Amino acid sequence: MGFDYDPFGSGFVTSLARPGGNITGLSALSPELSGKQLELLKEIIPKLSRVAVIGSSTHAGTVQSIKEMEFAAAAFKVQLQNVDVLDPKDIETAFGAASKGRADAVLVLTSVVTNSHRKQIVELAVKNRLPAIYYTPEWVEDGGLMTYGVSIADLYRRAATYVDKILKGAKSADLPVCTGGGHPLPRSR
Repeated sequence: MGFDYDPFGSGFVTSLARPGGNITGLSALSPELSGKQLELLKEIIPKLSRVAVIGSSTHAGTVQSIKEMEFAAAAFKVQLQNVDVLDPKDIETAFGAASKGRADAVLVLTSVVTNSHRKQIVELAVKNRLPAIYYTPEWVEDGGLMTYGVSIADLYRRAATYVDKILKGAKSADLPVCTGGGHPLPRSR
């Protein structure tokens, strides 16, 4: 696999160290990055006190990201408002909830819904005057304020090393899943 956010949680592998079966590759699961994202928001908004976290509870890795973010939030004395977006119709409601909850900023987590409706989310953040941080450069390219996350392009490049090893006779079951792949890329417009 080029990457999966949580191959163990998704049931693709039996463990990250010894995946078993016919699947191995890279994982983009890096929950510690969400704490760094919160730190970056605090740097650009020194009086940051509330952050709306928009994500999907059904997406692999969301629970771990929020758990990691809660540690950072406590250190920065920032209150988190988790806004669950399970369907595209929840997006506008999420921003309404963020405004009603007096959020100072938005942190958008990866999910099928957020990925598929990137432009709408960026536009709503701008419309609601909420500084936002995202997880891939495409968000900034679409007008988002800033991003900090794993380079998906780098993960795909690194996947070639797995293909090479398998073509040379290695068994995918014996190749550990590489986690956190890529290098975080801070970007802003």
